[in-house]
Amino acid sequence: MTSDADALTTTRVPKKLYEKELRKLQEELVAMLQCVKDNNARVVVIFEGRDAAGKGSAIKRVTEYLNPRIARVVALPTPTEREKTQWYFQRYVEHLPAAGEMVLFDRSWYNRAGVETVMGYCTNDQYQLFLKQVPQFERMLVEDGIILLKYWFSVSDAEQEARFQSRRDDPMRRWKLSPTDIESILRWEDYSRAKDTMFVHTNIPEAPWWTVESDDKRRARLNMISHLLSKVPYEHHEPPVLHFPPRPASTGYRRPPRLVDTYVPDYAAEVIAKAAEKANSKSR
Repeated sequence: MTSDADALTTTRVPKKLYEKELRKLQEELVAMLQCVKDNNARVVVIFEGRDAAGKGSAIKRVTEYLNPRIARVVALPTPTEREKTQWYFQRYVEHLPAAGEMVLFDRSWYNRAGVETVMGYCTNDQYQLFLKQVPQFERMLVEDGIILLKYWFSVSDAEQEARFQSRRDDPMRRWKLSPTDIESILRWEDYSRAKDTMFVHTNIPEAPWWTVESDDKRRARLNMISHLLSKVPYEHHEPPVLHFPPRPASTGYRRPPRLVDTYVPDYAAEVIAKAAEKANSKSR
């Protein structure tokens, strides 16, 4: 028999409870980022996982209320022909944070341990060199004082396919579904083996992998943000009290006639009129 406590850990997080708790965590993120800025800290957060695992939506909730000048999201496109000839980590290094900044990588240098090796976009020698170098690279980052957090979003095959279908049927999210995503269905076990190998070589004490179960996106976001807050030292500081000065008396300025300005069409008025007309037709 399943207890009430067990049921709470397996059922999806109710929407109202999720929104209330998410708001609390987002307030903490604002306080955390202020301390990152004040203390000249440097934070790197890596989001990895299968396609449609919920990485992007988690990043969106993390950064929703953060100062974009301090917290930056990096989602690099396919490397150029020139970048392909560089040291593999080179194009990522230029995006690392300076003092007082936090960078969130929506996929990262771990592309080489996943999609690149599974899809044949890199050679086996390049892949093996990556597995050798990445622990050294990450130890250098940590030794230099960077707080490095690596999250792996884990999703089941059934849930992934359901999300693919949802994207396919939603014109607002259709762009998120690529041929590589479709191919990942056929290569599920290949990606699983690649992930296991990646963990063996890169799950180092200085920068361990943290797995986020993400079949329930709400639970995943709450768990991930809560963990992030526990790993970045911060404390609350009361913001300075701001006093608004009284508006000065008018010195005689007069706005030019509105007719001289060019306004965007009042689309909202059209929407309101159509809605009113529709409501009136229903009431007749």
